[in-house]
Amino acid sequence: MENTSQTIENNRPQTLSQQNNNSIIIWLFTGCLLIFIMVAIGGLTRLTHSGLSMVEWNLFGSSPPTSQGDWEILFNKYKQFPEYQLVNFNFSIDEFKSIFYWEYGHRMFGRVIGIVFILPFLWFWIRKKISKALMPRLVVLLIMGSFQGILGWYMVKSGLKANPDVSHYRLAMHLTTAFLTFSYTFWVALGLIYPKPEKQVRHPLRKWFQILFPVVVIQIIWGAYVAGLNAGKVYNSWPKMGKNWIAEGVTAMQPMYLNFIEGLAGVQFLHRYMAYAVVGLILFIFFRARKMELSSSQKWGVNSLLIAVSFQFVLGVAALLYAVPVSLGLLHQLGALLLLGTVIFNLHRFRAA
Repeated sequence: MENTSQTIENNRPQTLSQQNNNSIIIWLFTGCLLIFIMVAIGGLTRLTHSGLSMVEWNLFGSSPPTSQGDWEILFNKYKQFPEYQLVNFNFSIDEFKSIFYWEYGHRMFGRVIGIVFILPFLWFWIRKKISKALMPRLVVLLIMGSFQGILGWYMVKSGLKANPDVSHYRLAMHLTTAFLTFSYTFWVALGLIYPKPEKQVRHPLRKWFQILFPVVVIQIIWGAYVAGLNAGKVYNSWPKMGKNWIAEGVTAMQPMYLNFIEGLAGVQFLHRYMAYAVVGLILFIFFRARKMELSSSQKWGVNSLLIAVSFQFVLGVAALLYAVPVSLGLLHQLGALLLLGTVIFNLHRFRAA
C-alpha cells in the first residue's frame, strides 16, 4: 500500500507538468503560425512596394485613418519623402491608400504577435507553469521578437533618405531574424514534445544537418539580397544566365567582392549556385539516410526535407523565369521558411543526449 501511494505521488507532478507543457506547446505553435503569416504579409508589403508608405513609427501603433482629413494628413507626410518625390509623384490619394494598408497591416500584425507572446508568457509565469529549464529559452524568444520589431523600423528608415529604397542589408537582417525567431520558437516547442533524443549516442547524420543549417541560412540571406536589389528581374533564363553559365555582369564591379553583395548579376549568380549546393547536400543526406535504421519521426523528417527543397527549387526557377511576379515571389519566400523549418525538425530529431 505504501509503495502504491508513493507511485501515485511520483506520477502526479509528471502529469501536471505534461498539462502545463501542452498549454505552452499550443502557445508556441500559435506563435509559429503567426510568424509564418507575418512573413507572408511582409513579403506582400515588399513585393507591392508598400513598405515606405508609413513615414512615422511609434511603439504602440495608431488607429487607422477613418476620415478624408486623416488620409490627407498621412498623404501630405508621405509627400515630404523621396519615394513620393522621385517615384510616386503622380500618385492619387486612392493609390496611396492601397500601399498604406499593406504597411499598416504589417506593423499592426507585428504588435498582435507581440501581445500573443507576452500576455500568455506572463500568465504562465504568474501561475508558475514555466519550469526553470524552460524560462531562459522563453526569455530569449521574447528578446528575439522585440529585436525583430526594432529591425523593422531600422530597415524602413534606410528608405526614407535620398535613395527611396530600403537597404538590402537591412532587409536581409529583418527577414533572417524573422526566420530565426520562427526556427527558435519551433525548436523550443519540439523540445517539449520530444524531451528525450531518439538515441543516447551521436547519430552519424547529425553533423550533416549541422552543416546544412548554416548553408540554408546563408542562402536565405542571399535570397533577401536578391529581393532587396530586385536582382531577380535580370537574367531571367535557366539554367544559364542569358547565353552563359557565368554572365559577364557577375564580375563587372571592382573590387571583386562587391559583385556578390551589391551587384545584381553577382548576387543572383551566388543565389543560383548556392541553391544547387543546398539541393546536393540534401540529396546526399537523403540517400545516406535510406541505408540507415531510423525512427518514424526521423524518416518523416528526412522525407519532408526532400519534398521541401524540391518545392523550393522549382519555385525559385519559376520565379526567375517569370521575373518574380508577386505570387511566385511570395511563395518562394514562404517556401524558404518551410525548408528551414524542416531542417530544424531534423536537427532536433537527430540530436544526441
